[in-house]
Amino acid sequence: MCGIVGALVFENGSFTITEPYIRKMRDTMVHRGPDGAGVWVSGDRRVGLGHRRLSIIDLSPSAGQPMGNEDGSLQVVFNGEIYNHAAIRAELEANRRTRLENRPFRHRSGPACVRRMGHRIAAAVPRHVCDCAVGWPAESALADPRSHRHQAAVLQRSPRPHDLRVRNQGPARRPAAGPWRQRDGALSLPVVHDHAGARDAIRTAFASCPAGPWLRVDARGGITEQRYWDAWDHVTPLEGVSEDEIAERILDELRTAVKLRKVSDVPVGVFLSGGIDSSTNARLFSEGEGSPVKTFSIGYEGEYKSYQNELHYARMVAKLVGADHHERLLTQNDLLDLLPTMVQLQDEPIADPVCVPVYYVSELARRNGVTVCQVGEGADELFWGYPTWKTKLRLERASSIPCPAAMKRLGLAGLRMAGKGQGHPYEALRRSSLGQPVFWGGADAFTDTQKHRLLSPRLRQQFKGLTSWDALAPIWQRFQDKAWEPSHLHWMSYVDLNVRLPELLLMRVDKMSMGVSLEGRVPFLDHKFVELALGIPSALKTRNGELKYRDMGEVLPEPDEKLVSRAGRASAEAFDS
Repeated sequence: MCGIVGALVFENGSFTITEPYIRKMRDTMVHRGPDGAGVWVSGDRRVGLGHRRLSIIDLSPSAGQPMGNEDGSLQVVFNGEIYNHAAIRAELEANRRTRLENRPFRHRSGPACVRRMGHRIAAAVPRHVCDCAVGWPAESALADPRSHRHQAAVLQRSPRPHDLRVRNQGPARRPAAGPWRQRDGALSLPVVHDHAGARDAIRTAFASCPAGPWLRVDARGGITEQRYWDAWDHVTPLEGVSEDEIAERILDELRTAVKLRKVSDVPVGVFLSGGIDSSTNARLFSEGEGSPVKTFSIGYEGEYKSYQNELHYARMVAKLVGADHHERLLTQNDLLDLLPTMVQLQDEPIADPVCVPVYYVSELARRNGVTVCQVGEGADELFWGYPTWKTKLRLERASSIPCPAAMKRLGLAGLRMAGKGQGHPYEALRRSSLGQPVFWGGADAFTDTQKHRLLSPRLRQQFKGLTSWDALAPIWQRFQDKAWEPSHLHWMSYVDLNVRLPELLLMRVDKMSMGVSLEGRVPFLDHKFVELALGIPSALKTRNGELKYRDMGEVLPEPDEKLVSRAGRASAEAFDS
């Protein structure tokens, strides 16, 4: 996604904003927008917006940002893709009763739906506003001098108390003055999980808005937050619907999601691992194409017990769909060479080695003339695709067996006496004894006991009584209030849609791909597709104890679709284990 920055000085602030100040912030993210740049500063120098552009839709200079309305009284920088922009344009042009009746369209790029953004940021159009409605909403900053209200989706607080800055990736986060200060409390989530949380920034200078809400900031610095979308809001339970019909509807919706994410004025390709998800994506992408789909794969030189090379599966799929296939084998030197760049691009704790292949497969695609790639994140969370989830689901079910809390506490004491008070069985029983779910997300790296052993005595005392559950409790409450079937499996999907996907998996895709100026698009996380998938009863998803039951391997052409499907699953299971 493109790079956006902005700054707002509150009423009681003496600092004034200049174009050089905005440009300095903006141009730390040239990799996010090598094709163009823009800046806007209000006449009173209290508001400034900047943009770095990666041209995807409408390559002309007229589509640059910041964008203004016809009299310049409303300005916006926008980071996202409105995939159904053509349909929205037609609707607005046809609807002569709206207040946009006589307002012409000046370009085909960006949020040409101002009337729908008046009260809600980004997700105000009917569908497909952004690449990933569950991961990160389309980010934008909207400045309206007439109302002295400013809206933003991602916030960065300055060390000064009188201004606010907007960005969608550091190093533009770095304050213009003053040192970074570590916020001790922010260590709680990343020490337990292998990523930082949206609100739990390690440094006091910034904090992120989680996926789902929009924020409105007034001239005095007051912030209003409202959740505009939640995965359960528009789910229709598929109870009583036949298995065949569900499979057909899922495939049709995914086909639509893939087709929409092909919309681009620059070449689009597919990351292909050879597993079920990317293989399905490649097959659906190839439908109706006049030329071969470009696919890209990464493997490693040599054989390792912890990793099985999947390139032969990717080659099989590429051959089946007639792809223009490209691949690269990585060495240990590639890893070492990337480390400084990877740290800079991550800009926060992300303990995920997959950042390495994601960066190099993105580089491979960019080197072969592709500016946009579709990726397969999200399918495992929606369709019970992780082998480790089998064990975790059994633990969840066991923890819900009626048992007095006193008995569970007695069991905890027994495990401690046996010297087993640090492992995951102990942690599972501890959570269950407190009435909490056992599953805290797919990136649950350390138990609470292990976390505290890693901390200094000062931090251990400070964190006494504090666990990552404090961050997860609001998500649990939303789940209990909204889920049509509050099953263990649906909780596992929902918490990872809220935490692991946006804060780890999608973060690594976005930061690593944009490190080489490549946009990643995620059809499995199309919000309409997510809503449909969450309507499937858990019993159907877990039938026969089979991961990804009724997978979409059938979309691959005969005669080898079953072979590829099984091979992809075997490869994924080996990697996950």
